[in-house]
Amino acid sequence: MLQNQIQKTYTVSLLNKEIRYLLEQNFYSLQLTGEISNFISPSSGHWYFSLKDDNAQIRAAMWRGNNRSATFKPKNGDQVLVRARVSLYEPRGDYQLIVEHIEPAGEGQLKQQFDALKMQLAGEGLFASEFKKPLPNNIRRLGVITSPTGAAIKDILTVLEKRAPQLEVVIYPALVQGNEAHTQLIEQLQLANQRNEVDVIILGRGGGSMEDLWCFNHEMLARAIFNSHIPVVSAVGHEIDTTISDYVADLRAATPSQAAEIVSPDKNHLTQHIDVLQSQLHQHMRKHLQVASHNYQVLEQRLLRYHPTNRLNQQAQLRDELEIRLLNSINRQLESAKYTQHTLKARLEKATARKTKLSHAGQTLQNLVTRLHSAKKTIRVFRKATCGYWLQIKCHQPTLQY
Repeated sequence: MLQNQIQKTYTVSLLNKEIRYLLEQNFYSLQLTGEISNFISPSSGHWYFSLKDDNAQIRAAMWRGNNRSATFKPKNGDQVLVRARVSLYEPRGDYQLIVEHIEPAGEGQLKQQFDALKMQLAGEGLFASEFKKPLPNNIRRLGVITSPTGAAIKDILTVLEKRAPQLEVVIYPALVQGNEAHTQLIEQLQLANQRNEVDVIILGRGGGSMEDLWCFNHEMLARAIFNSHIPVVSAVGHEIDTTISDYVADLRAATPSQAAEIVSPDKNHLTQHIDVLQSQLHQHMRKHLQVASHNYQVLEQRLLRYHPTNRLNQQAQLRDELEIRLLNSINRQLESAKYTQHTLKARLEKATARKTKLSHAGQTLQNLVTRLHSAKKTIRVFRKATCGYWLQIKCHQPTLQY
């Protein structure tokens, strides 16, 4: 059955251009890890390499303006974490990554896991403000889940001794670092809820690296905090440290000392109320900033789609590719010329040896010719002398008479 619709006919260039638009629109920002291979850094300052794992690889380009902010220069074999968008190199029809940020793998992988879990739990509503339990106005007994010998418990007790020495403290000892730490933290949190002997629980530890604080990013611990009927104050690390426990807890304190200040009874409860409102404001601001950041990325991708820099970068990549091919061609020609020179040199040396041999033979021939001429002259003189002698003998020979 014939169709009345007229099918659009593409050129190769038009098809590649539209595919590039589709890729850039649908994969405008992603993170992935892999191993660097085929790394090239031409004179333009751009970086070109492949990112691979055990089963596949993809080409990547990082423009000079982006790689200037990199904390290291990658080399073949490096494991890296990159933030990139997917694009298409139109002249060759190859899809590739346009890398905007690169860092060594390791902490970057933990950050990737952190962001993935954060997004998952946020989608389930574990961070929602409507599920946050308010702190009691009159706190008489405080529970602290932390290491009994760490710096956090010392800071908390020091603050409480100054602000509220009458406050009772129940310590639930647990590991706060290592593979088994999250299990002990969950067990002590559940124990505190079973006993129901405290008004508020402080869950935390002192500062450390992301790996040191990783037990507070465990999904099971986050769900245990969410299910606690006793309000939980998360006080993990320093002010700059943020964990999943901070997001799911009823209140987040920047440090263990600040957590002790928040839960300490005070004559003026307004300070505590302001801290709660400030924490909630920060949460709302983070959500607002996340939405604004997403909208910004969408608008940025629209701008990139029509920005002339895109075309210039394509041309720059083409130029760099031609430069690399030219250098390779020159190197091949030089190698060929060296080989030809070596061959001609060998032939010249061989011809020189033959010339020398012919020269010696010519000299020998010349000597033989000279000797031959000399011998001919001697023979002529000898013949003349001999001929005269025989004529003389013949003339003087007596005639016989019969």
